[in-house]
Amino acid sequence: MKSRREKVKMIGLDLDGTLLNDKKEVGSYTEKVLKTAIDQGVVVLIATGRPVFGVPERLRSFPGMRYIITSNGARILDQKENRTVYEKMITKEETQRILYTLEQFDSLADLYFEEKALGCLKSKERVSEFYPENMQKYILESRTFVPDLHEAVITAEKDIDKIQAVVRTTGERDRIMEVLKAKFDLTISCALSNNIEVTAKDVNKGKGLLNLGKILGISRAEIMAFGDGLNDMDMLKEAGFAVAMENGRDEVKEIADYITCSNEQEGVAYAIEKFVLNSL
Repeated sequence: MKSRREKVKMIGLDLDGTLLNDKKEVGSYTEKVLKTAIDQGVVVLIATGRPVFGVPERLRSFPGMRYIITSNGARILDQKENRTVYEKMITKEETQRILYTLEQFDSLADLYFEEKALGCLKSKERVSEFYPENMQKYILESRTFVPDLHEAVITAEKDIDKIQAVVRTTGERDRIMEVLKAKFDLTISCALSNNIEVTAKDVNKGKGLLNLGKILGISRAEIMAFGDGLNDMDMLKEAGFAVAMENGRDEVKEIADYITCSNEQEGVAYAIEKFVLNSL
């Protein structure tokens, strides 16, 4: 447990299970608290595994929320200047090899590029088999479905931010993750009980926050982070003050400096008000 002594100057927020409630919405109390923090000079940003257009439009256009960390830290976007301030990607060659490996299992794979996510057209009808009901609409609306992911890699102008795959069971996920870790020197993580996320080596949300902190002159001790899932653990470990959601994984709560209310109870707003606004 870290003792929070420095004034918080940056707050990194996971989306699913953290900032968003189970309906994938941000509560009015949370919006009010975020606005107050921003108005008082705190850098508030989303740190997500999603691509940028997977972030709800309300948050992409939230007043004063300038930066977004996407694809688990593979990309940092400056929305005000409409530019990428940091990126670290998976090569096309590695992407092809990973796709071939995933195809040995019953899985649905997606590719995350700078601004979009691609899914395979033949997987579109199987979304309901692999994703919980509250995520199916988001998946279908946030993906561009193409005939062949391998061909999409060949024709892509740039390398890939992230590869994401879902399988049917946690056991199958764990088995595939072990295969990938043995074959590739990349970051292999997960956010759901049945998903796998692959990014370049040493890419994670925590490194993303630290990289942005260096750009903005904000130290690790001045960074606060919120999360609930396994792909948030590096972010919480790196932050000066780590907050886990009450609904989060036990492993996440064990490394947190504070456990706030659940995402349904707007725990993000509660903790920011308690530790940031009340200390300003």
